[in-house]
Amino acid sequence: MTRLAPLWTAARYLLVGAGTAAAAVFALIAVVFVGVLSLVGVGLPAVPEALRLVRRVAGVERRRAGALLGEPIPEAYRVLDGPLPRQLATAATDPATRRDIAWLALHFPAGLLLAALAVGLPTAAVNQVLIPAYWWLVPGGVGTSFGLVVDAWWKTPIAVVFGVVLGVLTLRLPWLAGLQARMARWLLAPAPGVRLSDRVAELTASRAGALEAHGAELRRIERDLHDGAQARIAAVVMQLGIADQLRSRDPDGAFELVRKAQDTAVDALAELRDVVRSIYPPVLSDRGLDGAIAALAARCPVPCALEVAPIGRRPAAIEAAAYFIVAEALTNVTKHSAATRAAVRVEATDRALVIVVRDDGRGGADAARGTGIVGIQRRADAFDGRAEVSSPPGGPTVLRVELPCAS
Repeated sequence: MTRLAPLWTAARYLLVGAGTAAAAVFALIAVVFVGVLSLVGVGLPAVPEALRLVRRVAGVERRRAGALLGEPIPEAYRVLDGPLPRQLATAATDPATRRDIAWLALHFPAGLLLAALAVGLPTAAVNQVLIPAYWWLVPGGVGTSFGLVVDAWWKTPIAVVFGVVLGVLTLRLPWLAGLQARMARWLLAPAPGVRLSDRVAELTASRAGALEAHGAELRRIERDLHDGAQARIAAVVMQLGIADQLRSRDPDGAFELVRKAQDTAVDALAELRDVVRSIYPPVLSDRGLDGAIAALAARCPVPCALEVAPIGRRPAAIEAAAYFIVAEALTNVTKHSAATRAAVRVEATDRALVIVVRDDGRGGADAARGTGIVGIQRRADAFDGRAEVSSPPGGPTVLRVELPCAS
């Protein structure tokens, strides 16, 4: 049975390939139909949807081929979003579009042919070997796969030889399955240099976003200091100056101004502490990231379940980013979701810190509406991380953030 396992795996792979071949021809027909309509302009709005269909079909084949080859086949698509002209320009210039369409055209006949071989070879081999057992029951004899009609006993060894040949060919099914998978990898994998250029573009965009977020943070700190602590300290200076002038003429009034100056100085100190906390919360130093997140969950007005695996210490910038991501996510839950329950899960690996925030609210979270999602995404982008939001209308909303880091 162990020796037959690769044969069964290959046959199953080729048979499923018939299904993806049928899907490929359907997608190819859709692309051709939309392309023809686009010549007169009416098909242009359907071009992005046709390409999304092609990408889904090609994605299935990537996963199948990658699983058989033991090596994932990466995707390198450019994002289809924005106004229709931009989507059309992306579709026309994306090298992956041409590779996908070439794969559709080749996989349809090849997939059906190889699936037919996966069924026909073993079936024919068994039939050829069994012909000596039943040929004499069939009037006029039994035809073989090679055109020979077995109608006499002396011809039966020839049929058996044909069966052995077909059996040997059946044993080559794993090679055929590998050939189909390698063809998929050849056509669907990113062209040399594409992944590098896309990666450079991603890093350039994330760097620009990080710089913009950093600039916004500096402006916020400057504004908080200017409008808060700086103004109060200026008031303290004025109050002490007036008190000094009143010291000899009105000691009681001078004392009252000194007391007010002291109160103002206390308020200024509190605001300075708030600004410092907004840069790096002291609770991270005191209790670590897991303790700081537990404090956030405890203060959340919405009942919040917490699941935090042992995290250990991480780089200070990562800990601060994770803290503020959870804080902003729980703020969104409180302000916008109308949720009755929330949950925070944080887990760490050697390479990444994963944060998942879930609520049972009304859903429909959209970064375009300024609900804090953009800020979370920028914090993740600054560390070359990922922030994904799933929020269908009616809920639930699930935010998943992955921050690359080393322990």
